[in-house]
Amino acid sequence: MARHLSALKRARQNEKRRLRNQSRKTRVKHAVREVRAAAAQKNLEAAETALKKAVPTIARVAGKGALHWRSAARKISRLTRIVQALQGA
Repeated sequence: MARHLSALKRARQNEKRRLRNQSRKTRVKHAVREVRAAAAQKNLEAAETALKKAVPTIARVAGKGALHWRSAARKISRLTRIVQALQGA
């Protein structure tokens, strides 16, 4: 365990950030799950609504640094393709 005051403070900060990032990543997972569930039920309207909520959520989390920007772009792209496939069908 850390002994110096600066190291103790750093450990506290890291724990706070870890919990904050964990919460944000969970929010992204739930948003992705909602879009995929609506698409699996072939519900276009629900899928589009869920996608409109998911895209800003994913972008915001990537902007905060909890998710890599390329990973966020990949998630958004894949979800968009799923919803567009529903529109075409």
